[in-house]
Order: sequence, then structure tokens, then C-alpha cells
Amino acid sequence: MFSVRRLFLKLSFKLYPFQPISENQKSIGDIIILHGLFGSSKNWVTVAKALSGFGSVYTLDQRNHGDSPHANEHSIKLMSEDLEEFLSDHQIQNPILLGHSMGGLVAMYFDFTHPGVLKELIIQDIAPRSYPFVYEKEIASMSFPLVGFSSRTDIDQEMEKYLPDTFIRQFLQMSLERMDSSEYRWKLNVVGLNQARRVFDHPFPEKISSETKVLFIVGGSSEYITDADKSMVEETFSHLTIVSIPGGGHYIHYTHQKEYLEILMHWFQNKN
Repeated sequence: MFSVRRLFLKLSFKLYPFQPISENQKSIGDIIILHGLFGSSKNWVTVAKALSGFGSVYTLDQRNHGDSPHANEHSIKLMSEDLEEFLSDHQIQNPILLGHSMGGLVAMYFDFTHPGVLKELIIQDIAPRSYPFVYEKEIASMSFPLVGFSSRTDIDQEMEKYLPDTFIRQFLQMSLERMDSSEYRWKLNVVGLNQARRVFDHPFPEKISSETKVLFIVGGSSEYITDADKSMVEETFSHLTIVSIPGGGHYIHYTHQKEYLEILMHWFQNKN
């Protein structure tokens, strides 16, 4: 008799317990945040603390990121299955999912394949479609051997040869860890992610639609969301709100944090 190998992973996470803003305030439910490619739960501390005023917040490290296990397989479908296992393990029902970039694709995939399970969906700057894997510079900047490097400054200088963008280098270096031996390592599975170049290639079922109440927060200057994307999103989600942050790019939760949090605060305050 053949056994079926289960591919989901037990994900690392941070929990920010519900801390009501006012005395009589009730929790709106559990909120789960899914980071983007090359990110981790560390990128979402400020947002998670702010949202904990409305409900308990879980920031997950998705497979091959942060403190979660590494695996050869990396796909939107598998990350959705990891999420399903996480919800089961922690007995979380009808959560609110907030997903950025890759995390947004995972959140939408989960919603499409689990109709009626989510209480609400919040998507940051990504559409339910294919995207090219255009991260050669990022991969190259993390692929040289770290043996012999004694400081983050030295590593950053070497990374700059491959990746001139200071902001993106600093973002990647949030996953750079100094071990007890004083040597450095990437917590990201750089090799595995490099081999998963089709991760954003048609990740969704053939027919997609959702009755879930959804908020899209997009960067007004982002290259990830086109006018055609907005039209497609409007056709896909029947209970939709889209809010654009003028001048914002793909990382508006960081670069335009004040405006970003104001949008979320307004969204959640209307629940009470």
C-alpha cells in the first residue's frame, strides 16, 4: 500500500495578542499577515502591533523564509496548503487574511479554493494573475559565499555589485543572520527560491471568483497593478473596495506607513 507524502510545512510565526483600544471593544477576529517574496514576519512588526488593537494578529514566515522550514518545493498552492495546516493547528476559524505581493497571491488562492472560509481579505499591491520572476539581481546579491565576511557593512558592499538599490538591499538584509560562530547566513532558502522561477506563473485555478469582502490597497505609482488589473479585480471580487496611495510603490506598508495604517485603521474601526 502506497503512502501519500504530505508536503505542507509547520510554519514559524509571531503572535500579537488582542489588546483592545477601548474598554468595551470586542475582537473582530483573528488577523493573519502573509509577507512577500524575500520577506518575513520581521517586516510586519509595526503593522501587526497596530492591528492588535482590533484582534489577535499572527505574522507568518512562509516556507523558505524567516524561521520556517526550507523545502525544494515552492509554489502558491503549497503555501496555501501550509496556511490551511496552520489554521487547523491553531484552531483558527474565519480569519481575516492580509497578504502582500507573494503573500497576497497565496491569500487570494486560499480564498478562491476555500469559499466562505475567510471573514475578510486584504490584498496589498498584487493582482490575481501571472507575474514574471524578475529578481535576478536580488538572487545574485545573495548567492556569493559569506565565508570570510566579518561585518554587515562588508556584505552590503559586496551585494551592491549585484544590486545597486539600497532600499532593496536593506530589505533583503533583514533575513541576514549572524550565527554564534560569528559567521553570517541567509535565513532565506536562496537556492530553492532561485529554482522556483515559475512560482508566479499562472498560480490560480482556471475560473476565479469570490464573494469575500475584500480591500485592495495599491501603490499609485506601482508597476505591479495596471488599469487592466483593476478591471479584472473588479470582475473577480463582488464585494470590493480599492484604495490607492498616491506616489506609493510596491512596499507602501513601509515607505508610506502613515497613510497605509490610516487606511487599515479606518477599515477596521468601521467593524465596531
